[in-house]
Amino acid sequence: MEPLVRLIRVIADPPSLQDNTGDLDRLQRVLAPRLSGVAPRVPYGRLAAVATAFRQAGFQGAAVVNDLPTGPELVDFLADPPQILPAVALDLGTTQLEANLIDLNTGKILAHGHCENPQIELGADILTRIHFACRDQGLAILHERIIATTNKLTGDLAPTTIRALTVSGNTTMVHFFLNMNPYYLCREPYIPAVNSPDPCHAIDLALTLHPAAVVWVLPGVGSYFGGDLISGILACNLDQAEQTAMLIDVGTNAEVVIGNRDWLIACAGAAGPALEGGVARMGVRATPGAIEHVEIEPASGVITYGTIDGQKPYGICGSGMIDLVAGLYLARIIDLRGKFRPGSAKDRLLVGPNGLSFIVAPPAEAADGQPVFLDQIDLDALMRSKAAMYAILTTLMNQVGLTFAQLARIYVAGAFGQHIAPRQAIILGMLPDLPVETFVPIGNSSLKGALKMLTDAGVRRRSLELIRKITYIELNVNQEFMIRFSGSRFIPHTDHTLFPSVPHFRDEEP
Repeated sequence: MEPLVRLIRVIADPPSLQDNTGDLDRLQRVLAPRLSGVAPRVPYGRLAAVATAFRQAGFQGAAVVNDLPTGPELVDFLADPPQILPAVALDLGTTQLEANLIDLNTGKILAHGHCENPQIELGADILTRIHFACRDQGLAILHERIIATTNKLTGDLAPTTIRALTVSGNTTMVHFFLNMNPYYLCREPYIPAVNSPDPCHAIDLALTLHPAAVVWVLPGVGSYFGGDLISGILACNLDQAEQTAMLIDVGTNAEVVIGNRDWLIACAGAAGPALEGGVARMGVRATPGAIEHVEIEPASGVITYGTIDGQKPYGICGSGMIDLVAGLYLARIIDLRGKFRPGSAKDRLLVGPNGLSFIVAPPAEAADGQPVFLDQIDLDALMRSKAAMYAILTTLMNQVGLTFAQLARIYVAGAFGQHIAPRQAIILGMLPDLPVETFVPIGNSSLKGALKMLTDAGVRRRSLELIRKITYIELNVNQEFMIRFSGSRFIPHTDHTLFPSVPHFRDEEP
């Protein structure tokens, strides 16, 4: 345990006529041998509070010391050291905030919480929010909302004073959190206002933690490569692996890293929205009532599905969408272009206002009495997303001159990784045709990385080293990506030799 905040027991000699050392100087002098010979600095805003607390405690108790990149920082003195030293790791997501409360004395997780990001009301996607931020008072409104929600979430987690907060989020969300202008994030050459913000104190951001609580925002690499992906690398130890592996995190964007302890290369692109909602009509996030798994018997076309928490369905989340479309292909209800084949499923394939629609859950089974269906518009959106995903992966692999077979592991993060069936994603042509055991789900890697930051000084050092180690490719101006994207818009691909395990129906060749 090398926590971000430490309690250091102190018993100091009281001042006397023979020793007129100042109170703070006395405390710093006693602490220095415990901090590798370095006397901790005291920020101006804490000078009076620490000196007063030290004297009132009779010059003995526990010093509260933050472990910062610039060195140890003395921020408080407690006469009676608490049994629990609370800190929070926060995943600052575009759609949801998720947090863990931890005791820095033991490393034990004490509580978990999550809530919807209230900024969704001002823009379902990052780009819309950036445009909103550029209006009069827009940035201030977005900042106030995210700070208020963070305060509510941390307040619900801990009845006692929180001493540290680590924050992991994409570059845009970090700009909103820090009240920084995001205008240039979406404009060539896509430069953030800051990639690696220095740690600050809770009082600087009006956070209702201890005023001197350290707030450490994980660094990013670029506009589309933020601290959440740095967290993912730390969570799966990709930067320390001997063998080359890949990390995939699919949410609002698809973010991908390849590498090992010697090198890392990364890119990001828009491949996630159709899997979450906001693009596909019936696409929803992985919440109770979302269809998460679908099976279609190829010969008979009989369909079965499962929902999160077993509730009645109201939409389809990403894993369910992948299962569904892969099943439709194998049952020959859609062709390799992702187009419905008229007459292929008479009882479920109906003509609607947008053309043919496949009924997954009829009105009698659905939560609101409205059918859950997949129409051609939804299907086209998914085809674009799956094509973008595979194009991102192949473009990045080509940059390093490796084949997918040379990867020891493919770590898949987030709800996407937790819920998808890799085999169905392979059939669709979204993930490479590899043995399913190659794919390792790692859950919320953004939160896991932020949690490691609270307890491990080595991880904190690695987070800062990573941004200098990673080579980032900007796909917005990458012609190879566009060519590969076009070739990936078939099931599983225009080049069937890339997917030898996926059935190929020759009578459908374009």
